[in-house]
Amino acid sequence: MTQSHPRISKAVIPAAGLGTRFLPATKATPKEMLPVVDKPAIQYVVEEAVAAGLDDVLMVTGRNKRPLEDHFDRNYELESALQKKGDASRLAKVQESSDLATMHYVRQGDPKGLGHAVLCAAPHVGDEPFAVLLGDDLIDPRDPLLQRMVEVQEQRGGSVVALMEVAPEQIHLYGCAAVETTEDSDVVQVSGLVEKPDPADAPSNYAIIGRYVLDPHIFDILRRTEPGRGGEIQLTDALQQLAEDEKIGGPVHGVVFKGRRYDTGDRGDYLRAIVRLACEREDLGPDFRTWLRSYVAEEM
Repeated sequence: MTQSHPRISKAVIPAAGLGTRFLPATKATPKEMLPVVDKPAIQYVVEEAVAAGLDDVLMVTGRNKRPLEDHFDRNYELESALQKKGDASRLAKVQESSDLATMHYVRQGDPKGLGHAVLCAAPHVGDEPFAVLLGDDLIDPRDPLLQRMVEVQEQRGGSVVALMEVAPEQIHLYGCAAVETTEDSDVVQVSGLVEKPDPADAPSNYAIIGRYVLDPHIFDILRRTEPGRGGEIQLTDALQQLAEDEKIGGPVHGVVFKGRRYDTGDRGDYLRAIVRLACEREDLGPDFRTWLRSYVAEEM
């Protein structure tokens, strides 16, 4: 029989990275603010958190990330100008981001890795379970991954990671989980994790993608975690300790995701994400798909 655990209300979004793969565009503009069609990538992530019932959002930022705060704040001059023009449609779009959630911000300071960024959230989160959403992974709102992860955590306790099956030759790009089946077809128990293993050493082809629901005991472990791969404090290393000993902070489970995911982590995948989302838009899709078919036919 499953046990009920406290309701999760807080989401943490690490956003302190330098975005070096998108230089020179990210020299002065945070990578999270790069548009995916006509909306910055970070807004999709906040919308996902809110859709899962997490309307208390802490963003972990760094230097040159002020535009993130500005985007989720009111812009009275722009709103006034649109109001005077009678442009209600654009006014609603501008106000949408500032009305999404209760936003908080903390600076990471030194870029010591994802584990360190999560640790920066400890004073805000306190002793509650919480979600972590990485901005490089956009999850289609029609596939409610985070809601399912929250549900699993509330039923089973501990921590929950999002997993996706990838080709064996791609597993070196991800954290990888060793898993055992459970009575739920989309839920596995995680018995071990390793960060970016060689394909020959990978315990499975289940890759960790950028969604986590974490037990607050993770903070104590992160405080003791030494830098790992790349000289950074790895969240995967801390989760490995939780998976090894359930007495610390409960078990670690994984939700196996088979839905639509848009990877904006590199330039090629970023462009593909824009094309896929634009094709599915009611206002842009019909004309854009027609043009795209014509363009592909001409190029082929």
